[in-house]
Amino acid sequence: MRKLLIMTLACIAFVSNAQEMAYHDARQFPLYGSVVPVEDGFTRFPDSLKSQVKRELLYTLGTNTAGMSIRFSSDATALSAKWISTLELEMNHMTPVGIRGMDLYTLDDNNNWTFVNSVRPTCNKKASKYSIVSGMEKKMREYLLFLPLYDGIDSLYIGVDSAAIIQGPNVDIPSRKKPIVVYGTSITQGACASRPGMAYTNILERELNREFYNLGFSGNGQLDMEVAQLLVTIDAGMIIFDCIANNTADQLKERIEPFYRYVREHRPNVPILFIESPLFPIMRYNAQTAKDINAKNVVLKEFYNKIKAEGAKDIYYMEGKKVFGDDVEATVDNYHFTDIGFRYFAKILKPYIQKYSLK
Repeated sequence: MRKLLIMTLACIAFVSNAQEMAYHDARQFPLYGSVVPVEDGFTRFPDSLKSQVKRELLYTLGTNTAGMSIRFSSDATALSAKWISTLELEMNHMTPVGIRGMDLYTLDDNNNWTFVNSVRPTCNKKASKYSIVSGMEKKMREYLLFLPLYDGIDSLYIGVDSAAIIQGPNVDIPSRKKPIVVYGTSITQGACASRPGMAYTNILERELNREFYNLGFSGNGQLDMEVAQLLVTIDAGMIIFDCIANNTADQLKERIEPFYRYVREHRPNVPILFIESPLFPIMRYNAQTAKDINAKNVVLKEFYNKIKAEGAKDIYYMEGKKVFGDDVEATVDNYHFTDIGFRYFAKILKPYIQKYSLK
């Protein structure tokens, strides 16, 4: 009985709040990290792509809200959220908060984003309601709400105490000028961050105060030309290719060149960073996996050297051994990152963006 009670309490979102709350449709506030207008919903893929994307799973992943965030300001003394998830997804190696919960941050006096609280979903239900924080001093603050990494949102409402003001942001932070676009894998999408704010694109968005577009598609960063066509619609400050782990060496030989050349044709002056597949810890034990990963990294390096020799400008390269360093505790399952892994990767990636991206 006691075990059942503990499990029940763990799955209940904290909804109690002594104050009367007024809820506001999040679609009235700016949506970061999506080419789709917020009034059309919370998605990374526009409806127009549905008939073009050849693989249904890729399109479904495009409706996940990874890397997306809502910006607003409020003088609320209490904040809450209620939302309906699209998929009610669960996985055995990632927390429910990371999969379909949210993360709230506020801007301090030095323009640094400070964690307020995670926004926990209700277990085994698409509809969730959660009291994020209460008892705050009545003071106008800037907020950044990161959306779920591995699920979509059908509707989202932000609650404030009934006497509070809630409105759009008062400052242009993160900057939306020349955002950073990352195309990649499940790791890019955020597996397996404990909560959305710990995905590396979200860490970097806060630390660099620049908008990021997360085009990570779990298991499906396979250099599909439909993604290239979407990617070039963004006036990016840098484009990062972090998709190598989702391709075989043969796939890379076939697909990397047309994908790159399409992007370069449409965005001729944007710096491009190629990142090798990480040297995953499993390579210490599985010889075939080690062989396969090394082979695809060789293909990528040969392609990079080829276009460099042709005179390609503004292209950069990161080796896979830099992604983890020597930390063997950086994954959940020998592949997908823990928060330690995401923190480390963000730290390594940050100087490339600071030095080479367009401002």
